[in-house]
Amino acid sequence: MKKLLFCTVPQNLIKEPLLFTLGKEFDVIPNIKGASVTDSVAILTLEIAGEEECVEAAETFLRERGVQVEVLPPSGRL
Repeated sequence: MKKLLFCTVPQNLIKEPLLFTLGKEFDVIPNIKGASVTDSVAILTLEIAGEEECVEAAETFLRERGVQVEVLPPSGRL
């Protein structure tokens, strides 16, 4: 399964290896489709691919860490 997420990463998490953790701990493939990073916030469109339960767990992890997550339609259009 693939899921497309619009993520807003707060300043305190910008330097954390969130995508590495997703791949290593949740056995998913994170793919950045677009991003904008400043000193105070990172905004990215992130595709996560893998088994359904792994993708769901990865999304939950991001939310629990403090990332604002919005699920986008597969085409990426709102």
